Amino acid sequence: MNNKMAKTFTDLIVWQKAHAFVLSTYRLSNSFPQSEVYGLTSQLRRAAVSIPANIAEGFKKRSDIDTARYMNIAQGSLEECRYCLILSNDLGYANTEQLHGQLDEIGKLLYGYINAIRK
Repeated sequence: MNNKMAKTFTDLIVWQKAHAFVLSTYRLSNSFPQSEVYGLTSQLRRAAVSIPANIAEGFKKRSDIDTARYMNIAQGSLEECRYCLILSNDLGYANTEQLHGQLDEIGKLLYGYINAIRK
């Protein structure tokens, strides 16, 4: 995170990285089999969107406890994405290595953001 105070959730580096992950996820899942439209494709996309959506919602909460709770929900969605990527790779739908790297970075940023809120 940078030293200046964020005015909107879009100023948060963690949100920016999470949004970039969503875009990457949509691009990746476009190549999944048609049979997965209502299965893995939908699940992965919903979980991915949940990460920056919860960061955005948590940003405007009035208490630090509420903000941290939404960031923790984002962490849960991040782990759901991690599993969906493992499954996608194991099923041979896509090479998900790059997206795992994005998740690792977002996870570290979320962890740091939550710790900063709690102090």
